[in-house]
Parts: sequence; structure tokens; C-alpha cells
Amino acid sequence: MKAIIGTTLACAGLLTATAACSGSDSGGKSDGPVTVTVMTWETPETNTAIKKALEGFKDDNVKVQLVDTPSGGYGDKLASLTQAKKLPDLFWCGNDTEQQYTSQGLLVDWSKRVDSGDGGLKADDFVGSAMKNWKTSDGQMGGLPSLMNTYGVWYNADAFKAAGIPEPKSGWSWDDMYSAAGKLAGKNGAKYGLVADQLTSADAPFTMSMYAVSAGGAPFTDDVNHPTKAEIDGKYTEGVEKLAAAIKSGAVAPPGYDASNVPALFSGGKVPMMFGGQWLAAGFQTDKPKIKYGFAPFPQVTTPATLYDSVGICTPQYTANEDATYKVLSYLNTKVWDAVLPASPVAPPAYTPAQESYFGALTKAGQTTVVDTVKADLSAEKTVGVRFTTQWASQVGDLTTAMYQPILSGKKPVSDLQAYVGKINDLIKSQG
Repeated sequence: MKAIIGTTLACAGLLTATAACSGSDSGGKSDGPVTVTVMTWETPETNTAIKKALEGFKDDNVKVQLVDTPSGGYGDKLASLTQAKKLPDLFWCGNDTEQQYTSQGLLVDWSKRVDSGDGGLKADDFVGSAMKNWKTSDGQMGGLPSLMNTYGVWYNADAFKAAGIPEPKSGWSWDDMYSAAGKLAGKNGAKYGLVADQLTSADAPFTMSMYAVSAGGAPFTDDVNHPTKAEIDGKYTEGVEKLAAAIKSGAVAPPGYDASNVPALFSGGKVPMMFGGQWLAAGFQTDKPKIKYGFAPFPQVTTPATLYDSVGICTPQYTANEDATYKVLSYLNTKVWDAVLPASPVAPPAYTPAQESYFGALTKAGQTTVVDTVKADLSAEKTVGVRFTTQWASQVGDLTTAMYQPILSGKKPVSDLQAYVGKINDLIKSQG
């Protein structure tokens, strides 16, 4: 999702209908139909499906144009167009981008429109955690969430059966997971029983927050968008101790393990369990792994808890016609996914009335464990964010690499967690 496009190319053809190229100001009117440009980070196949679905948008005063974007270079292209002030009217964006751009005054605030139900989009029809996280501290929304990312544990059902271990299911415990990982490690060419990048990477502290929250403890941070503090209490420490022990035993892959090829290794039966997102289902559905596999919710201590994340669609402040742009945005959220997701069920829509097509496609393909787990995630009693969305989030990542990961590897004592969280709180105070 990251590409570069030259300014000359943008104004020579692809974006000629935007205010940045035409010279019209925000809310300005033009003669003839208004063209609303859309830029995604999707694959060529998915973009083709989106383009076809957009043909169903009928408004004599509005035309829709999909901007081609190589999915491998989306971030670079977005940065280039942002700098040149030539962003398309609607562009795919992550929660962190939306928060940062909105706070800088770069995006149109859609909060009043969606709160009032303008264009058929009602705030109550969106997944609550997504809407909450897409609002800035002063209630603005520089975009709307479009697709949810849910997470869980992918498992090799054949390996579990061979080892005489019950398949993971909703309600299983962290102890169950680590025990299974220990029994599966070293079997059938698998070095580790569980590869969980989310537990050992730069975002690992947020994942372990699930353990603390499920056990009745405090989350790692009070807010991923506008944090006032980070916290590691007794329950959180307990979770880290169990993880460190599982890594030491060889059941779980350690920090620094190259996870880039893990889905392929999983498909080939070389990784019995892995943490991952629901989007892998679409690829498995196409590639058809040789193993029988399933997808289970994250383990719990007492209360069901999971990670939440969502991506969405944003609009630059200088869009030529807000009314036309919002009409297309509404159509994307309410109609387009119904046409696109049956062929490529990558994620459940944040707009809940559009989720039926996603779940229907998975059910038709026999991916019942994915359906059950995604639904469980979307209805989980407790949710925690996957990372800070702040501009200084990378500095937290550096602290995690230097102070948190060595604890998991056994190179530093668990008591050093307090020094780690203290550094993060110093960073939070210095930023705000």
C-alpha cells in the first residue's frame, strides 16, 4: 500500500476534477457533472470489482473516477499527493493517518453529516469501536471507517488431531494455548508450536493488554489516539511472565523471528499455530492449503477480549464539492461492498448492514470458523487498540525494541517492565 505519482501526471489527467487541479475552492460549483476521484490500496483484481460496482452509482450530476494505484507503493503516493495538495476526493486511509491528518486540518469533518444520518449513513449503523476510534478528541471525523480488521489464532486442525489436542474454540485460555504450542513444537518440521508476531513485535505491548483486560486488570493505555498514560499492573505482568516462559521453553517463537513467510509456512504445515487477521481467509480460499485449518478467537482469562482496528476512507479539506463527494462515500459504504466482498471476502464492513455479503461468502466457502471468530470479535465485551495512532508512535516502538522485547527473550528481568512503561509516560507527557 505505498506508491509515488508525479504532480504533472496527477494534473495532466488522473485528478483533473479535483479542486487542487481545477482551481475551485472547497464547496465550489462547476459547470456540468462533478467528477469525484477515488484512490484505493487494493489489488488490481479488487479494484476492478470496485470499479464495476461503482457503475451502479446513478447521479446525473456526479461522475466517479477510480485512480489506479499500485498496491505496493500506496504510502509513498499518499505522502507525495499530500505534500502537493493534490489528494483525490476519496482515498483509502488507516486510522492513524485519519487522526493525524484531521488534527492538522487537512481533512473534511464528516461528523455532523453521519451523526444526522445524512445520505442514509447513520452513526449507529457502524461498529461502535470503529466510530469511537475515528473521532478526534474534539469530535471530528476526517473520514469514515470502511472495513474492520479482526484478529485471532489460525491453527492446523490436522496437527491438533494428530497430537490428540482439542481444537481451539471460543473460551479457551492462554494456558490452553501455550500448552498446545508446547506439544506441537518440533513436530512435522515445525520448530515452534506458535508464531505470534503480535506478541513479540513493536506492537506487542498492546496485544498483551488483552490478557490484562480479560483478567480484570488495566489496559496498557487509556487511549490509543490521545493517551494520557500507559500502565502495567499485576495482571499485565502475569501475562508477560507466562509468555516469557513459553518463549523460553521453545513453544513460542521469540522476538526477532522472521514472520514474513509464516502464512506460507502455515499453509505447508510447518507452523501449527499463528496469530493473524481475518484477511488471510481470502488468500487461503484461493490458494487452498493442503492442511485442514481453522480460525479461533484469542484466548481469554475471564472476560472475552480482543484487538480492534479499522481502515477507512478520507477526504481532503479542499475537495471541490463536499455534497457530491459525500454521496459517493455513502455509496461506497452501503452498496459497493455487497458487490465486492462475495468474490474476495477480505474483511467485514464497518457499516453493519453491509456485513451480510461478507459472512455469506465465507459461509458458502465453508469457512465457518472464520465466520464464528469474526462475529465473536465484533461482539467482544472488551476491546483494545492495536497501536498508538500518534505521530510519535515510532518512538514507542523504539522503546519496545530496546526495553520490552529483551524481557520476553529472558535477557532482562520482568521487573524492568515498570522502567519501560515509565519511559513511555515520560514521552506522553513531553508530547502533550
